[in-house]
Amino acid sequence: MRTGLVMEGGALRGMFTCGAIDVFMENGINFDGAVGVSAGATFGCNLKSRQIGRAFRYNKKYGADKRYKGLSSLIKTGNIFNVDFCYNELPFKLDLWDDKTFKDNPMEFYVVATDLETGKPVYHKCRDGLGEDITWMQASASMPLVSHAVMIDGKRYLDGGTSDSIPVKFMEDKGFDHILVIETQPRDYVKKKQGYMPLFKMRYNKYPEYLKAVESRYLMYNEEKEYIRKKEDLGELLVIRPMEPLNISPMEKDPAEIERVYNLGRRAAEKLLLQNTWLNGEAVKE
Repeated sequence: MRTGLVMEGGALRGMFTCGAIDVFMENGINFDGAVGVSAGATFGCNLKSRQIGRAFRYNKKYGADKRYKGLSSLIKTGNIFNVDFCYNELPFKLDLWDDKTFKDNPMEFYVVATDLETGKPVYHKCRDGLGEDITWMQASASMPLVSHAVMIDGKRYLDGGTSDSIPVKFMEDKGFDHILVIETQPRDYVKKKQGYMPLFKMRYNKYPEYLKAVESRYLMYNEEKEYIRKKEDLGELLVIRPMEPLNISPMEKDPAEIERVYNLGRRAAEKLLLQNTWLNGEAVKE
């Protein structure tokens, strides 16, 4: 049995994911592999470094800090999430990132980014939690229109959610046969067409394949949600998701709102642990 975890993105909706994975770590639940998209990558990486509460803690503490995110960062740097603060000062000075545990943990950890030239997803396997791995996490979470594309080996990348929002099929192809999905939207949520296509066409006019991916993202996303629902109904995978829309701003600053969504994720994971057998089995326990 190969257990896998899939973590959807969604900016501060990712606090729901943080609550869920903290419960797993507190209960000694391990996975053989995990994949994170966008916030699912930047927050979910703490599962591999075994740092309970870290992403929740720093989002509460620095959520209103202009150095972290917001319009001032966008104006000054071109990134709504300040790259230097997020990927240098925060993990290596303010709330220390345990790269040694990340490297030593045998769990496979993948992040997803979108190639601007092809419009296709690229899956990077993180190994040591430093250097290139951090750059890939940044790429996975770099929201279009409000972030610079991230250059890696001569190619440009943006948010992985554009091309593969909930990569269950990727994990299946990797041989994971017992998969848990953490979604950040309700079961019957349906994504609508991109309403800002004129802006995308102005900003990314040199990347026609990427524009196609943006324009058709709603179709890809809704197909993935339907695939997950069907497999869930057949008992072929497990899903944790909010019962109702989380209604949290992507740029949320209020610590109480961040805690509210985090606690929803905790309660959803605690409920699943009580109900499910394979998740509590020896195969995934420490």
